[in-house]
Amino acid sequence: MSKKFVSFITAGDPSLKKTREFINVLAEYSDIIEIGLPFSDPIAEGEVIQVANMRALQNGTTIGKMFEMLKTVDYKRLVILTYINPVFVYGYEKFFGQCAEIGIYGIIIPDLPYEERSEVAEFADKYNIHLITMIAPTSAERVQMLAKNATGFIYLVSSMGTTGIRSEFAVDLTEIVKQIKQVTNIPVMIGFGISTPEQAEKMREIADGVIVGSAFVKIIAEHGDESAPYIKKLVKALTNK
Repeated sequence: MSKKFVSFITAGDPSLKKTREFINVLAEYSDIIEIGLPFSDPIAEGEVIQVANMRALQNGTTIGKMFEMLKTVDYKRLVILTYINPVFVYGYEKFFGQCAEIGIYGIIIPDLPYEERSEVAEFADKYNIHLITMIAPTSAERVQMLAKNATGFIYLVSSMGTTGIRSEFAVDLTEIVKQIKQVTNIPVMIGFGISTPEQAEKMREIADGVIVGSAFVKIIAEHGDESAPYIKKLVKALTNK
């Protein structure tokens, strides 16, 4: 299996028009693109992505406007990262129905406990959308239970805490991947904190692919509307293409 690359940006940062442009840049190099739905209380995110959420919300980004923009995107290996509250308020049927219309590949909901996912999974299954499982380093005794029922891919969290650029990773991810592979063959992607080509290569040696987010969002914070060439330079370096 060739190693996969998943990129992440926040919808509406700095605008939905630019998000569409950045998706097109990332699409050339990414196997999956993760789109963050801006939310006022993104508890799994570090400062870089939290501030991006605020920028996007201040720009008037809503679920409906994000869906309208995504309808115009040709790239179809899209995953939406959101939190349970916006999906609940919008309505599960409406949310997953519109995801299906667009052709969304999967949904990641970091604050949805595994034990409470059934009511969401009902709609994800109905519309053939993967409800992506996240596995954290603290999940040792739960790893195989979580992995056994996972679909699409597994998002393996590299380290404790929130998202954000890191210089080192203290967790034995090799052992966790080994435990996962005992019960499933679906791809394991490592995310949280990966920002350099060297880190990405190291994680590719351990797992089936890597997820990079904060590094792209940081570029957008620095360069705004003019971010496309900087995003392209980084994604090329991270994917060796």
